[in-house]
Amino acid sequence: MRDAGKGRRGASARTPLSRERVIRTAMAVADEKGSAALTMRAIAEPLGVEAMSLYHHVAGREDILDGMVDAVFAEIDLPRHDTDWKSAMRHRAVSARAALKRHPWAIGLMDSRSQPGPATLRHHDAVIGALRAGGFSVPRAAHAVSLIDSYLYGFVLQELSLPFRGATELEEVTAAILRDLPADAYPHLTELATEHVLKPGYDYADEFTFGLTLILNALHPDEPTH
Repeated sequence: MRDAGKGRRGASARTPLSRERVIRTAMAVADEKGSAALTMRAIAEPLGVEAMSLYHHVAGREDILDGMVDAVFAEIDLPRHDTDWKSAMRHRAVSARAALKRHPWAIGLMDSRSQPGPATLRHHDAVIGALRAGGFSVPRAAHAVSLIDSYLYGFVLQELSLPFRGATELEEVTAAILRDLPADAYPHLTELATEHVLKPGYDYADEFTFGLTLILNALHPDEPTH
């Protein structure tokens, strides 16, 4: 036991602990096992330290969750200033979808934190700012953010729950379902699969693009007052 303890102290001495290391390790654990598996011990183990050592850098599990959410927001591209509001919202939504797919646990935590970090605040401020610069009033900017994010989060949740990853698995799953269907029992589902999903070049990501475009085209800045 003394040797094991010495090994842990040696690992810690070689790479000093920091809040950032604790947060990044917690994210890696959650990426692999889900946020429910996040205990102080589970985070400490890959760091090669005792769980109590983490408290020198974080206040506890809730503080770690705050930091994890902030780190995810830091991965999302901010709306660009050199383009129109619609392009800025599209770019930001595409970047957010990619980040949320990298961290499947994040959606359930994104809007649950009562102490948002600097990256979270910077992100939301930039999104609202891009809409305001595009002519949206404060209330209409709030409506736009709510609508876009509801679609974004909902789509990613659905995407993460699908029984396939990538075009090859999609074709295999769809083909297997079609084989098991009674002949002519579900003509519209069969038509959708054969005439759309199984067509060469089909990409489920196109469904996200279609819906996002529909939403952005439906949103309009406030009419200027005279």
